Amino acid sequence: MKNAPLDHRLPTELRDLRESVAQYSRDVIAPAIGELYINHEFPYDLVRGMADMGLFGLPFPEEFGGMGGDYFALCIALEEVARVDSSLAITLEAAVSLGAMPIYRFGTPEQKNTWLPKLTSGHMIGAFGLTEPGAGSDAGGMRTTARLDNGEWVINGAKAFITNSGTDITGLVTVAAITGTKSNGRPEISTIIVPAGTPGLAIEPAYSKVGWNSSDTHGLVFTDCRVPASNLLGERGRGYAQFLQILDEGRIAIAALATGLAQGCVDESIRYAHEREAFGHPIGHYQAVSFLIADMDVRAHTSRLAYYDAGARMLAGEPFKREAAIAKLHSSDAAMENSRWATQVFGGYGYMNEYPVARFYRDAKVLEIGEGTNEVQRMLIARELGLPQ
Repeated sequence: MKNAPLDHRLPTELRDLRESVAQYSRDVIAPAIGELYINHEFPYDLVRGMADMGLFGLPFPEEFGGMGGDYFALCIALEEVARVDSSLAITLEAAVSLGAMPIYRFGTPEQKNTWLPKLTSGHMIGAFGLTEPGAGSDAGGMRTTARLDNGEWVINGAKAFITNSGTDITGLVTVAAITGTKSNGRPEISTIIVPAGTPGLAIEPAYSKVGWNSSDTHGLVFTDCRVPASNLLGERGRGYAQFLQILDEGRIAIAALATGLAQGCVDESIRYAHEREAFGHPIGHYQAVSFLIADMDVRAHTSRLAYYDAGARMLAGEPFKREAAIAKLHSSDAAMENSRWATQVFGGYGYMNEYPVARFYRDAKVLEIGEGTNEVQRMLIARELGLPQ
């Protein structure tokens, strides 16, 4: 039997999407983001521009105001935005993957009709509250609770490192909380939609971060915060399992973002290697520099193939947990390595905030931490390989 040829080239509609997002990133984001980043300002105008392009609605059906595309289309857009800036890319990724997607996947018809048209428009963004000050990857350490009282959930606890949780356009936070105890004695974890401005929900001051300085990140505190019982998202007691499904998809999106950062390092290094001269030649003339850039390109290219593969498996309805973990692990390592060596190519200028590679260097490290640390990715891969646990 003759096998169909493998083809990683994008269809015309995705190539068109990639080019339109690339143009917006080059022409609009790139000239504006540097000053916003240094001043730790959320880029409302740039987010509005992405919203007007329909990027926040890419993977959602038209009936909810979406673009009728798929999750892979979102990944293509994320890569192109991250080639220029990761703060904008993570704002888009978190708003779609963590803000809107749980409601689309698990929400009731009423919840979908209430929230999705606003979220897919991009003029409102959502957040997801899972991580806590004392519990990151270990859900068993969760302390936030929610109990039913007279038809309302009463939520108490705290969350940490929550993206998109404190902007002027934040509309909701979906909160993971302990809602009881299972028959095996383990905590029953459910997820509950909490609209912004609900009494008892306090937004803590923005974090002072190493990178992603134009991304919005806050801690949240819940003190007898009451919402209707109907705000339960999905099945009671299935909240953590639901979020693990969201994380599997989200790892492909983060891999796309990391690939974009890695590719942005290549782009900037090539440009600088042509412009900067030393000892009578452009620095790209010297193998010490050209080999560095060649290795950077290998990392970015391989990362792209990895997330393309994971995305193709997801869209085909095939198992993709291992491939998503591989893509996230490889691409985040590639982003970290490429940002390091791009800074080296630029020399002293690479250490100056006026150059994009300094921003890339600041932004790369968190990619090895967020959406499951790279140690967690190795654990997932080992488990999928059937190694003893």
